[in-house]
Formats: sequence, C-alpha cells, structure tokens
Amino acid sequence: MKLGYARISTKEQKLDLQLDALKKAGCKKIFSDVISGATKDRPNLDKMLEQLRAGVTVVVYKLDRLGRSLRHLVNLINFFMEKGVHFQSLSDNINTNSPQGKLINKRRKPPHFRARI
Repeated sequence: MKLGYARISTKEQKLDLQLDALKKAGCKKIFSDVISGATKDRPNLDKMLEQLRAGVTVVVYKLDRLGRSLRHLVNLINFFMEKGVHFQSLSDNINTNSPQGKLINKRRKPPHFRARI
C-alpha cells in the first residue's frame, strides 16, 4: 500500500500538483499539511507516521516536502528503514523498493539486520 504526503508552506500556495502526482503514483491515502518547512509540528505527517507498517511505501512529490532539514530527512528515512517501510520521491527519482533501492538499503542496514538478509 502507498501512503502519500504533501506539504505547502502557505495558504496562498496550492497542493494540486503534489496531490495529482501522488494519486497518479497510486497512493491510497494522502496526508497533507499547510505549514512552513521550518515548523517542527506537522500534525498530518505525525498521523501518517503512526499508521506505518512493514511493506507500506511512503511517497512524496519532492524530498523537501518531507524533511525540515537534511538531518530530519535522514532520520525519517532511517525510521522508515527500521520499520520495513519503503520510500519514494517522485521528482527526485528515489525509490527504495526498486532493485537499486533494495541494494542500497541492504548495504545501509546495521549488522544485526544484515544477518537476517
């Protein structure tokens, strides 16, 4: 199952482009926030994170829509990996469920995870 996440910074901006792309990518449910990227609290991102289960794919239109900073983005990707959740960024051509993405994930896993692969 694919879950989408979209974010815009101001009410003057439109979510349409992101929502259309996420629907086209096959997202069954899409969470969105209208909030600055620097803001720590993102209620709908938190709701999505609570629903994540192994095998789910989180899809975003662009990386900068998900993470507040590079550190936050890396922490989220590591969180996904630990939960067995895949990640896809449509504009950045990143997909951890592709053959290349699976290879990178296997190489990045901590040793106790690699032993099970």
